[in-house]
Amino acid sequence: MPVNFEWEELIFSKGTLISLVLTVCFLLFTLKTSPIHPKGCRRLGLPPGTSNLDDEYDSKYASGVPQTQDDQGRPSWRVKALFSYPLKSCRGVELEASNVVPTGLEYDRQFTFAGYNNDKWNIRTLRNKGFNRLALVEPEIWIPDPSAHDYDPSSTEVQSHGVLVISYPRIAPAGIQGQLVKIGMALNICDKRRQFQVPLHPPAESKFPKVPVKIWKDSPIALDYGELLPASLHEYLESDPAKRELTLFRASASHTREIFRNAPTKEDIGFQPNTAFADAYPIHLLNMSSHRDVASRCAYAIPRLSIRRFRANIIVQGPSSFDEDHWKRVSIGGTEIYTSCRTVRCRLPNVDPDSGDRHKAEPDKTLKSYRRIDEGDPTNACLGMQLVPSKGEFILRVGDKLDVLETGLHQYIKMLAPGEKVEGV
Repeated sequence: MPVNFEWEELIFSKGTLISLVLTVCFLLFTLKTSPIHPKGCRRLGLPPGTSNLDDEYDSKYASGVPQTQDDQGRPSWRVKALFSYPLKSCRGVELEASNVVPTGLEYDRQFTFAGYNNDKWNIRTLRNKGFNRLALVEPEIWIPDPSAHDYDPSSTEVQSHGVLVISYPRIAPAGIQGQLVKIGMALNICDKRRQFQVPLHPPAESKFPKVPVKIWKDSPIALDYGELLPASLHEYLESDPAKRELTLFRASASHTREIFRNAPTKEDIGFQPNTAFADAYPIHLLNMSSHRDVASRCAYAIPRLSIRRFRANIIVQGPSSFDEDHWKRVSIGGTEIYTSCRTVRCRLPNVDPDSGDRHKAEPDKTLKSYRRIDEGDPTNACLGMQLVPSKGEFILRVGDKLDVLETGLHQYIKMLAPGEKVEGV
């Protein structure tokens, strides 16, 4: 008996030793890695942890009356914050300034995820069941910087005019290894997020497939970046690569979606308004006081309703609540911009941008209780305005002055299928 006991103890000890060795090896491969810093590039946006919306819950924004006035005694209406959303339905990049091109802010909605069904690729957004996890996918825009110590004109990063770095929460594997990873993440010794990069623009020699991707009633040709998606991203978004449940598209500069409904004409501004993967228009504007009005009405369900839920490009302060409903043309920073129509809201803002959780009712319920104001779509609520720039390229900056040039009536025109015309137009 003593001999058998010692033999079993020895076997146990060897097994324990092997397990410990494997565990140590596993942990060595899962410890923190260095963040991606694309060669010869700099990151666009505000420094991490800073935001021009840090005071968004301050009661002063509820009234819409600013504390300061310009030199003529008029209210100082201005740009409060700027956001670009390079990857549709994912986290935004907050900016201090942005180039504006015909499709909107320079990098806005140039990328989108899509899934394959009914023999075609269809975009995937926060609206889709199970895709509320997109809220925690975070893109970073990196552009070439000739002053960088590692700048090389021949590098892949420079040749593609920069890269998009995409990060997302790490999913721990099953079993004891997964438990160890969770402990490591809790102790901050393992990476909590995964990341990879894709070219901002496809290099000349690239062979990315060009295929149609369906967005609402349009099917523009776009570049399929699916081969660049890591397995861990498929795992996070619970997609099966074999079933073509997920790919990444990059908008093609030669196949943007032209805008006709509610928009100024080519004769008006010298070019046909167009956009990439934005829902319908190049730029989305929100007014701080309008948002605070909505937030106060659904505070019973969401005490701190962030304006970021509504994913606007331009957030302005100064005007009173819903003053923007009747704007037709505005000037921002001295550039004329058309306010084409009101923003008709869906349930997408029900997703919390910080957690990815979807509220079952709010703020959609509150909005529909009093903001179904447009005769063009009486079943849905409106909040914010859709904009079309009056010239091809200019720069927007936080702090830019806002002036209203023209007001009038708005009536939303619903999205049409290709070739379909608005009655009477």
